[in-house]
Formats: sequence, C-alpha cells, structure tokens
Amino acid sequence: MKSSALLEIRDLEVHFTMEDGVLRAVDGVTYTIEAEKTLGVVGESGCGKTVTALAIMGLVQSPGRIAKGEILYHQGEKTTDLAKLPPKGRAMRAIRGDEIAMIFQEPMTSLNPVFTIGNQIMEAIILHQRLKKKHARRKAIEMLRAVGIPLPEQRVDEYPHQLSGGMRQRAMIAMALSCNPSLLLADEPTTALDVTIQAQVLELMNALRREFKAAIQFITHDLGVIAGMADDVAVMYLGRIVEAAPVREIFHTPKHPYTQGLMRSIPSLTRSKERLVPIEGVVPDPRDAPPGCGFEPRCPHSMEMCKTTMPPLLDVGPQHTAACWLYQPDRALIRRTIREWE
Repeated sequence: MKSSALLEIRDLEVHFTMEDGVLRAVDGVTYTIEAEKTLGVVGESGCGKTVTALAIMGLVQSPGRIAKGEILYHQGEKTTDLAKLPPKGRAMRAIRGDEIAMIFQEPMTSLNPVFTIGNQIMEAIILHQRLKKKHARRKAIEMLRAVGIPLPEQRVDEYPHQLSGGMRQRAMIAMALSCNPSLLLADEPTTALDVTIQAQVLELMNALRREFKAAIQFITHDLGVIAGMADDVAVMYLGRIVEAAPVREIFHTPKHPYTQGLMRSIPSLTRSKERLVPIEGVVPDPRDAPPGCGFEPRCPHSMEMCKTTMPPLLDVGPQHTAACWLYQPDRALIRRTIREWE
C-alpha cells in the first residue's frame, strides 16, 4: 500500500552554539505529516516547536544549525531531504514559499511595513508562478477575497498598519496560500487575536485546507485550538516528542505524565467545581538538561531509570506512542498501579 506521508522528520536535532555551551533546541524529533491532514504540535514556550518548523523551511539562523536527522519531503515519486539542501540554494528557494509555506506568529513583524499588502503577496506569485505583474495582482486580489477580506480591490493597495490584527493575519494566510502549497506551517497564527476573530481564522484555515487540499502543521500551546483543528497531535517537551497520537486519543486517553498534567490544567464545564491541578516545578534549562527523561524532575511517577536513561517512543496503542518508561513491557506491574487516567 502506498504511503500517504507528505513529510517525514526522522531523528532531527537543531543545535545553537552559545558562549556557555550548546543549546539542543530540537533533540531527536521524529514525526510524520500525512497529505491533506492537520498535525497539531503542542507544548510550552521554548520546547522547540517553532525551531522545528524553521528547520523544515531552511530558515534556522546562525548560531543555529541542523546537527543531525532527515526532513524527507515526498513530491509524488520524488523524495527530497530538506535537511541536506543549502538554505539559500536554488532547490530550497524553489520549495520554500511555493510547495511549503509558513504563517508566522506575529503578522505585524512578519509583514514589511513599507510595502503594500498586494506587493508582498505578488512577490511570491511572480517568483514561483512566473506570472506577469498584471496577472499576479489579479491573483493577489482573488486570494484576499478567498480569505474573507472585504473590499479586496482596495485592500490590495493598503499597508500593514492600515489593517486590523485579524485582517493582517488573513493577509498572511492569503500570502502563504497564494502558490497553492502542499504543506502549510502555521506558527501560533491566532495568538494575538481576540476570541471571535480567532474562531473565524480557524474556521477559514479548515475551509481553505479542504479547498486547496493542503496539509497543515499547526503549532500552538492552546489545547482548545488543537481539539478543533488537528487530526493528529504531537506533544513536545524540552526539544523532544513525548507523545503522539490521533487527537481523540490524546484528549481521552493521554499516556505520558506530561500530557496528563496538561489535561488536568484545562478548565472544564463538566468539572467546574474542581480546582485546576498545575504541573509542579519548572522546565529545566535546555543547556543543562537532565541526562535521562527531561520531565523526570517534575514527574509524580519518577523512577531511578528515568534519571539516567532517555526513554524512546514506545507503542501504547494503535497509532499511539509515548516516551515513558512506565510503558516498557516489563513494567506492566508498575503500570497497573497508576490508574488516575485509566
């Protein structure tokens, strides 16, 4: 059976060489994005979500570098390892912004304030689709209309500061989708928006994903957004994937103690009278990470082996993996004693 994988990341490591040591921002990440599906990548700030996306785009800046691993992009019968392409080379520039596009977190800082919205959308269209300026402008207006911006013929000649936050974010989505990419990387695209506009943008992205048949990697720390957007979820902690599963499994049967802690900290209408349970402690400094499991200092189920040995991703169910020694086959007795989430 032919695989539907669009992008496969295998054992990816991204290091930043600092004066006081090496910061392993991404530390052995492995996951797959299926064609026309949405993968939600969730985790606390600083866990490596954005750096992973930048590595896919070839945008990791010095002193950062891809130290190890593969980023396999499948284009029909052709497979390209993006990790091996020179970031400023012709091959990477042909893919970036065309076949793989990114919506950045802050549209006000991502959009150039001295160029009109239309010029910024047209730049990618002219570069990748080889259209003349007249036709590129027409395509830019069509994209602004597609993302729900009113009066697109007028807005195309306006500057970023003339648009509201919600409109700037929609303009960023229009720019990213202007070349009909196979994969869209969305880095917390609704963080700065109010709840009403956030819901509209999420609904828009779902509709456009279906229309353009694109896959999405949706990066966020908001589990509520993940519940409404994702088909599959990867939970990151301290530069690593600690749990991966279909979205329903993550919410109903979380296995990793970190994921369980995240679920306990979400307000619930059905548990409105219960106090939220925070995760104790703080995230370790990635420059001085524990030799074993990164979550061990905060884990209520810590064992001696957790302090010294990093757990691999272990199968805990159909299409469900968790990096936790509790699920090692010979740990069945220990596992039976922990029933909070069973």
